[in-house]
Amino acid sequence: MSASLAATGEARSGLFAHFGRDFTASIVVFLVAMPLCMGIAIASGVPPEKGLVTGIIGGIVVGLLAGSPLQVSGPAAGLAVIVFEFVREHGLEALGPVLLLAGVLQVVAGALKLGGLFRAISPAVVHGMLAGIGALIVIGQFHILFDEKPLSSGLENMAMMPARVLGLDFSDVAATELALALGLLTIGVMIGWEKLRPKSMALVPGALLGVMAATLLAWGMSLEVARIQVPESIGAAFALPTSASWFAPLANPSLIVAALAIAFIASAETLLSAAAVDRMHDGVRTKYDKELSAQGVGNLLCGLVGALPMTGVIVRSSANVQAGAKTRLSAMLHGVWILGFVAVLPWLLAEVPMAALGGVLVVTGWKLVSLKHVRHLFKAHGFLPAAVWAVTFILVVTTDLLTGVLVGLALTALELLPHLKELRLKVHQHDDDEETRLEIHGAATFVGLTKLNAALERQPAGRPVHLDLGKVKAMDHTTAETLSEWIHRRRQSGHQDRVTGHPSVLRPLPLGN
Repeated sequence: MSASLAATGEARSGLFAHFGRDFTASIVVFLVAMPLCMGIAIASGVPPEKGLVTGIIGGIVVGLLAGSPLQVSGPAAGLAVIVFEFVREHGLEALGPVLLLAGVLQVVAGALKLGGLFRAISPAVVHGMLAGIGALIVIGQFHILFDEKPLSSGLENMAMMPARVLGLDFSDVAATELALALGLLTIGVMIGWEKLRPKSMALVPGALLGVMAATLLAWGMSLEVARIQVPESIGAAFALPTSASWFAPLANPSLIVAALAIAFIASAETLLSAAAVDRMHDGVRTKYDKELSAQGVGNLLCGLVGALPMTGVIVRSSANVQAGAKTRLSAMLHGVWILGFVAVLPWLLAEVPMAALGGVLVVTGWKLVSLKHVRHLFKAHGFLPAAVWAVTFILVVTTDLLTGVLVGLALTALELLPHLKELRLKVHQHDDDEETRLEIHGAATFVGLTKLNAALERQPAGRPVHLDLGKVKAMDHTTAETLSEWIHRRRQSGHQDRVTGHPSVLRPLPLGN
């Protein structure tokens, strides 16, 4: 199936044309999303139902409006740390108006067609940030495994870890030891299932099995461990504003900065995830500005009802694609299933041990700490991008998220210094009888990446492209990663494209057979 046919498939066939495949995929995504929605809420320092509300809005509303039809939105581990710190300093009641403002900023950014700018963010910064967040989640959720609350910073949590272990007394098993056993059981089931599951059951999520095992054990043996607290009705989880004073936190400049940070990080993570989802299928390509606006609407609504911020999330999105979803109906239905489950079976959620969700988040956070990516950066692009990743990671863990990201972006700018006179990138398109030649002039850096992306995405399916990099003076790692993804995606679709240029420019690109 060509990309051109796929691009019109959804519009031609309609939302319900693939109902069977979308229905089954939505069940898989629902089973993946439920434990993650609750676990991320707890990691964010808020009640678990707040994460479920975000999952409902992310599915039903953002699923309907999304520019990336197969991407699934909901609460994300990437924002858990910043929300935890915000709630600790300003209280849960201040999160709503700040999230409302963040959503408005995203809607405006989408309307101004700024989606391409977020795609120009250095992969080293994004993955360094995600790795730092993953480490903080592991360090924080370590304490949940002991039925204790995380402390106020990553360094304090690390310092307290030995005391938690040394405080165990298995000669007098109590709540702490029982909770740890349930958390370790959850982790063991998740890891074991990932390694040993049969191919016929590849879509069954390990997180669900881990939580089920711990819940059944705790219920069957009547273990006295902390369990999640859920409201008796889902309506109680939607906290609408009751007076004009609800907007008062927006008069605080520091909270406006927090809204900017949430909008920035949520947008970057969403569009990074959308680009990854596009590489998984040959269907409708992401409309980045539309996706950005849809996320803004979702966060605006989450702010109004007092829920968690949302992003597009790669774990649920990849499960959606792998389960065979064809249209946005799958993401929408998964939100309906969450709503129905919480409305009908809140008593069942109340049986889930807190330590089981802590175990889910330990595994989730560990997966975010991808050393594979920093090794790739060093091997393909040299010392500086790997250093940017490392500095971003260390600062996110030891200081705060915003500091790590800003310093990482500043370090990325160092790649521009040797090429300040050639930063203006020129892209010329020549349409010949047999192929299209894209001729690139200047230094290919993140400064000109929006223009380059626009030219690459204009190329039709079924027509070979000659990417002529002969007049490119240098290429930074952000552009090289973008071109690598484009080349890989075109090859996966069966295109016979050519890339030519100086060996030093071509070296990091995947041009081998």
